[in-house]
Amino acid sequence: MTDRPITEDDLQAYVDERLEPPRQRRVEAYLADHPDAAKRLAAFRAQRDALRAALAPVAAEPLPSRLDIRHLTPRQPRWRAQMRPLQALAASFILLSAGGLGGWQLNEHGRSSPNGIGALAQEAADSYSVFATDPLHPVEIAEPVGLSHWIGSRLNRPVGVPDLARAGYRLLGGRVISTPHGPAGLYMYEDSKGMRLGVLVRPMKIDRTAKMAEHDFGDVRGYSWADQGLGYSLVGSAPASTLHPVADEVRRQLAPPMS
Repeated sequence: MTDRPITEDDLQAYVDERLEPPRQRRVEAYLADHPDAAKRLAAFRAQRDALRAALAPVAAEPLPSRLDIRHLTPRQPRWRAQMRPLQALAASFILLSAGGLGGWQLNEHGRSSPNGIGALAQEAADSYSVFATDPLHPVEIAEPVGLSHWIGSRLNRPVGVPDLARAGYRLLGGRVISTPHGPAGLYMYEDSKGMRLGVLVRPMKIDRTAKMAEHDFGDVRGYSWADQGLGYSLVGSAPASTLHPVADEVRRQLAPPMS
């Protein structure tokens, strides 16, 4: 029986040390034949080890005495013990009432949770905050043709790579990222001063076509829109007035052909 091919999930599990021995040996053999993948995973493992080393002192710290269960449940006077049945009855009533109210509030919160363009904007801002600040590995693939092919294959539709040279930004490269709504492509750009921009693209189930909207998450701001089932979000730390014309250029270049 032919063994299944090595996937990105296998590579990530290899970095996380979650593979069974037979599968780990298959991945190691794969990496021996694919030096680029081996180099990429070596960088991931180095980042993993650095995080473990940085957090090890915190994990080794003893539990603070204020969190000791003995301190959280002090001995009560006799008269308070006699009040416990009444308190329990009152607490039950409060919990039942709060449960109904809490369920309503949770339902309302769920209705107001970000979806469509709002979710896209949040995902772009979060991804930008993680990768744009990485001085060594902000992208995985720098070559535009390979990047376009990789992202298009994961999104199951062709996606171009915007050329923002006229706007003063050169392409650093990009990567495929995971979002709550499936895979997305993330392009990263940089100007002559080191200021970076991110462009996130993914399929849309809600707001399949939506006008461009401005969003602001404090240090990260930008513009998001959707066209024929694909959502786009341009984000950066520059002022909105600076990002708007760049977003217009991205929209012009990535607009799907009219069917």
